[in-house]
Amino acid sequence: MKRGFYTIMAAQFLSSLADNALLIAAIALLRDIHAPEWMTPMLKLFFFVSYVVLAAFVAAFADSMPKGKVMMISNLVKVGGCLLMLFGAHPLAAYAMVGLGAAAYSPAKYGILTELLPPERLVFANGWIEGLTVGSIIMGFVVGGILVSPAVAASLLSFDMPMVDIGVDQAGEAAVAVIAFIYVAAALVNLRIPDTGARYPRQNFRLLPMLSSFGRCVSTLWRDKLGQISLAVTTLFWGAGATLQFIILKWSETVLGMTLSQGAIMQAVVAVGIAIGAVAAAARVSLKRALSVLPVGVAMGLLVCSMALIDFSRLPPGGLTLGATTITWAMGVAAALMVVVGALAGYFVVPMNALLQHRGHVLLSAGHSIAVQNFNENLNILVMLGIYAALIAFRLQIETIIVLFGLSVSGAMVLVMLRHRHNQRQFDSVALIGEAKH
Repeated sequence: MKRGFYTIMAAQFLSSLADNALLIAAIALLRDIHAPEWMTPMLKLFFFVSYVVLAAFVAAFADSMPKGKVMMISNLVKVGGCLLMLFGAHPLAAYAMVGLGAAAYSPAKYGILTELLPPERLVFANGWIEGLTVGSIIMGFVVGGILVSPAVAASLLSFDMPMVDIGVDQAGEAAVAVIAFIYVAAALVNLRIPDTGARYPRQNFRLLPMLSSFGRCVSTLWRDKLGQISLAVTTLFWGAGATLQFIILKWSETVLGMTLSQGAIMQAVVAVGIAIGAVAAAARVSLKRALSVLPVGVAMGLLVCSMALIDFSRLPPGGLTLGATTITWAMGVAAALMVVVGALAGYFVVPMNALLQHRGHVLLSAGHSIAVQNFNENLNILVMLGIYAALIAFRLQIETIIVLFGLSVSGAMVLVMLRHRHNQRQFDSVALIGEAKH
């Protein structure tokens, strides 16, 4: 792999770690201000709204300058979101600004891979990028959980700068202040990303032409026989993944009796499984065999249903004591289940992501193809999080929500598989993988 690839991985690790730690800190801030429970999943909705509303703009922005510079600017925008939280803005509004930075960051992060590497290296690169990203998610949840834990929060709040009142007096705010420095570190690493030399036509930032161009890009990818399948799968996966984060937090609290810090660790366990599945896919699945992993998505949805069907109260009492922490048998079984769910998710999404990147690069440009992907994926995230928030507002039991969620994912994957078989009956769409860009 080229040296620049490892610099990209380092920058992505820091930025993603901060994103996930900030989610836990923002949840703590909502609890500090006694916000209603339905606002918790709305954090992600506000985070991802920029991906949808500004999709056309960030597509042009990502292709208007070297990708490393785009990534640096995006991380500085995230720092601005952290500062808003510290200066008293509502967590939802401040988190929306962080989402604006993330929306601009994503097309550059993935688009630079297609500029830097040949198509046959994309699954391998995506496996390691996703594996490293998942590693940062694990650490992000752990770091976020640690920062909002009572002991660490008290230590952070006891720190005072001489003759300066920084106005940090809540556990969530102290965590946000630390996370802001992680974003600054990521921006500094972005400065070391090499210029790939890729240049695109001068971008048109006038609203109507920009929207028209983006609309054509969306239509092009959905009409393509391979693009529509990979786009449908990744759209489903990211919508389901964002919703599953909050389901796990609620499930951990309601069924397993865990705190927010402990629930963050359970999210990290899922991420461990995703990393395992991502690395396995990178080693075993080639770009031309990417579509063979579709049944794994069906299995993942069905396995999620078992979260609600297992009676954890029947497991033996006691467990493993590590210092002041006791890991009960119920927690152990739940963690094992989360690892398997994550592994299935990682194994089927990495080849799909690589296939979509390649197909988008063939049909469009690096920045525009990723922006189209983000638009569709995050539109689905908004829909699924909105539905989940409504179900919570209507006080539906978490076990019922889990079963509905798992069956919906499996059912949607079955429909995607049927669509792919229909496409294959018309012609060998897999042959398109080797098609050159014209």
